[in-house]
Amino acid sequence: MKLASFFASVLFSLASVDTALAAKSFSASNLYYAAGLKDAQQTTLLEGLQSAGVKVLRVWLDGQSGTTKGTPIDGFSGLQGDSPSAYDDNVLKRLDKFMVKAHNYNIKLLISIHSYNALEGNRDFYGKWYGTGDFYTNTDAIGYFKDRIAHVLGHVNPTNGKTWAQSSEYIFAFEAQNEAMHPQGNPTALASWQCTMAKSIKSGLAGNTNILVTTGGGSYLANSLLDQYFSCAALDVLAIHAYGVGDFDTAKLRTYVDHAKSASKKLIMQEWGACYTDASNNNCNGGSPISTSARDANIKKWAAQIDAAGIPWFYWQILPNADPHQGWDYEVGINDVNWGSLKAAGIAAGKAESAFDFTKWLL
Repeated sequence: MKLASFFASVLFSLASVDTALAAKSFSASNLYYAAGLKDAQQTTLLEGLQSAGVKVLRVWLDGQSGTTKGTPIDGFSGLQGDSPSAYDDNVLKRLDKFMVKAHNYNIKLLISIHSYNALEGNRDFYGKWYGTGDFYTNTDAIGYFKDRIAHVLGHVNPTNGKTWAQSSEYIFAFEAQNEAMHPQGNPTALASWQCTMAKSIKSGLAGNTNILVTTGGGSYLANSLLDQYFSCAALDVLAIHAYGVGDFDTAKLRTYVDHAKSASKKLIMQEWGACYTDASNNNCNGGSPISTSARDANIKKWAAQIDAAGIPWFYWQILPNADPHQGWDYEVGINDVNWGSLKAAGIAAGKAESAFDFTKWLL
């Protein structure tokens, strides 16, 4: 009996150590126009994010101007214009300063190098020359995009005197494109493109494993996680974009968690949100506002379901101002309606157990 008690005590101690060492999850957010924020807006955003336990902010390199989601921004052009050589590094220089400031709030950036939105909207030569179809298969387009990746990773931040590829103190991950080939008319070509660009990012990182390489998600859970992604060695992280309520189901998510772990990949819920109106959550464009308490409950419930699956999440989006409740209304403004619930969910995520250990890549 004494020997049995001894072994039981040892097993209990080992279990306690394992629990203590279990990786914790984290919350994060998106703000695609972050390069346009003025200093006071940056402070409001970063203070709010930090108070909610947010560890990463995902930003884009596409141009923006005017007032976006109620945020009057300092307009900037996209990284590239009407030709492959037409670079405008203003967006990179803006983010140089922003990432340094974010670091002071223990927040890193996830850099989306391009967006399908820009491609579809013909905002640069990629859309004008190749369209949303040929862009992913044309040899010249692929070559030009590899040059874009090299340009971004080779950009030097004057604060630390290092390239972005070396700036792991500021940068959490790079992705080639937000929601690449959104309609996914040719998933085989898309998977090949994703892996090709992931290899290009890895090449630019030149052995630096302190910055991750991720996909930029799809339009829902299943098409965010194409089978071919799990076998692409250059992809460290597979990003989920999901707004349909069924895609927040813990058991459903866990099947992908198991697949990712067996393939030595990590998962993040890179985009999700709770609709402000009674429209279908995956089509939050119109409808009538639901009660504050009902939306609060949705935020807490769905965040908890994602937490329970062991997946860190990025909310779409947290604003430095009151949400103007425009179309596709998932946003939550800091200190505005529903902020208390989202803040509580963000803090809870940081206490939840994660299926993936991101400790090395967080501040």
